Amino acid sequence: MTDKTSSIESILNYVKDKKIKFVDFKFMDFPGQWQHFTVPVTQLNEKSFAEGYGFDGSSMRGWKAINESDMLIIPDPETMLLDPFIIEPTISIICDVYEPITREKYSRCPRHIAQKAEAYLKTTGLADMCYFGPEAEFFIFDDVRFKSAPNTAFYEIDSVEGRWNTARDEKPNLGYKPRYKEAYFPVPPTDALMDLRNQMVTTLIDMGVNVEAQHHEVASGGQSEIDLKFQPLVKAADQILLFKYVVKNTARLNNKTVTFMPKPILDDNGSGMHVHVSLWKNEKPLFAGSGYAGLSEMALYFIGGLLKHAKSLCAFANPTTNSYKRLVPGFEAPVNLAYSQRNRSASIRIPMYSDNPKSKRVEFRCPDPSANPYLAFAAILMAGLDGVKNRIDPGDPLDKDIYDMPPEELQNIPSTPESLKQALKELANDHDYLLQGDVFTEDVIRTWINFKMEKEIKPMSLQPHPYEFALYYDI
Repeated sequence: MTDKTSSIESILNYVKDKKIKFVDFKFMDFPGQWQHFTVPVTQLNEKSFAEGYGFDGSSMRGWKAINESDMLIIPDPETMLLDPFIIEPTISIICDVYEPITREKYSRCPRHIAQKAEAYLKTTGLADMCYFGPEAEFFIFDDVRFKSAPNTAFYEIDSVEGRWNTARDEKPNLGYKPRYKEAYFPVPPTDALMDLRNQMVTTLIDMGVNVEAQHHEVASGGQSEIDLKFQPLVKAADQILLFKYVVKNTARLNNKTVTFMPKPILDDNGSGMHVHVSLWKNEKPLFAGSGYAGLSEMALYFIGGLLKHAKSLCAFANPTTNSYKRLVPGFEAPVNLAYSQRNRSASIRIPMYSDNPKSKRVEFRCPDPSANPYLAFAAILMAGLDGVKNRIDPGDPLDKDIYDMPPEELQNIPSTPESLKQALKELANDHDYLLQGDVFTEDVIRTWINFKMEKEIKPMSLQPHPYEFALYYDI
């Protein structure tokens, strides 16, 4: 009996024992949101894990035309969880997307791309495991309103923690509003979200997610972070999606709302998704050594690959127009492409908390939580491997506070793209490293660029911005 067969049998027994009524199938669309549909438990049997379930692929963003819309999802039995947010007893299973005619995994399925990246790593012989430890920051708000129409455009967000509310009549206003850029991290009552984050963490742990810590983040207005223990690439991406699902739904149960939008508040810190990466082989860490910051030669070459391809990586790691409102100097944003030990003003940091070789890792600080984690993690791995294979020298480290450096020194340090459009241009010109092992394909790259241009960049360029009225109305 294989482990997979055992997992399927375990699921069918669990469904029977726990009197489960529904099965919710979750899968990833191209831009980066979980999608789902649900079947009565009577529709689940052993054949379900081989034959799958059909759905309309033409309704998924960036996927099929209407004349070729039939697609399949096939459940991954190792991802089954009890869903705590659905009233009727419901299990949730993550699925892979397949072509119904060829019965092959769909080339634009982000989870498939991540799976190919893991498989490609093993074929290189360099390592057999890549661990990812993402830290996705987010904002917890009490209210959000927005509208974009031919004659109006606005947004308004609010938080009981918002520093902008110090004068609001709250009957009574108790005054505990974290100062801008100073919310990392005072104790309650200034931190008003402690119990809510604990509730989120409890739910994550109950669902089998290994949580390391939770805390308030730097920005006023409810910025928070919950750290998850590192996992292999595909599982790390699966967990980020589960993490978002739990955080959003827990907030909703408490009449609050969560956003992973990178920069929802003006003049305060945005939300990043710092990604910790390490390579292993035969259960031994490969990034520990006698080089700079205790790194191995492999780790330094991995950094070299990240720095060489960082601008094109941003097309996947920072994939929204809003991402580049976070990537600006002055808000701890890693806009300068350099590496350093301990230094959070560098785009690549080597954490120095422990001298245990198993803890030695590289922290890539550019990404943000709007990223599709399957695509972002796969691209990060491919860039790092390109550095290792081609022995790309990362240059000298930068152990200064980059934000305090004089302009004549800063001009020699490359920086991240200033816009999503620029990042996509970088991707168009620099993506051969992503094509190795057929992990990404030319079709995936082209479709990603075209989708972002047509659905996000062009509409944004046509929309008058509210601040333009402040600048230009009286011209």
